[in-house]
Amino acid sequence: MSPQATIVLASTSPYRASLLRRLLEHFEQASPGTDEAAFPGERPGARAARLAEAKARAVAEIRPGAVVIGSDQVADLDGTVLDKPVTVHAAHKQLAASSGREVIFHTAVCVIDLRGDATTHVDETRVRFRELSAEDIARYVERERPLDCAGSFKCEGLGIALFERIDNEDPTALVGLPLIATSRLLRAAGVVLP
Repeated sequence: MSPQATIVLASTSPYRASLLRRLLEHFEQASPGTDEAAFPGERPGARAARLAEAKARAVAEIRPGAVVIGSDQVADLDGTVLDKPVTVHAAHKQLAASSGREVIFHTAVCVIDLRGDATTHVDETRVRFRELSAEDIARYVERERPLDCAGSFKCEGLGIALFERIDNEDPTALVGLPLIATSRLLRAAGVVLP
């Protein structure tokens, strides 16, 4: 890869940026402005992959000559997508629905290399929530305000106390960017990593 090549994270998420700093000292961030609405009948993993690539392509169009990283996460509770709750009421409702159940998080990453070729990976994380009382949920939402997180929790914070078990291959995927796959895709794009 050219030493002048820039790496751009197609996201303004502080969570994804914090994760990417584990791999890279220098990168830029850009908002992709992508419509995240689901297509009719679209499966959660396919939606995550499509949106990760759409975000990366949107930023690649305005940042030619850069390696671009796009990512998206879709939470799936028995086929129902749990989007970012936005409101306290919606967060309470999502966590009550997840209580004692398994939620699957499909976290996709797409890297567009300097030739404009896109490669995408989808990581699947299964989270088993413990039984949550209304008081547990109220305390958690009040303390952590997870209104910008799919599934209404922050596993890198107090949200980890809501779980019985997490099953996955990459612990960073649940936060929003699977770093094992990201590092593999970046190396394939010519980015030098340890």
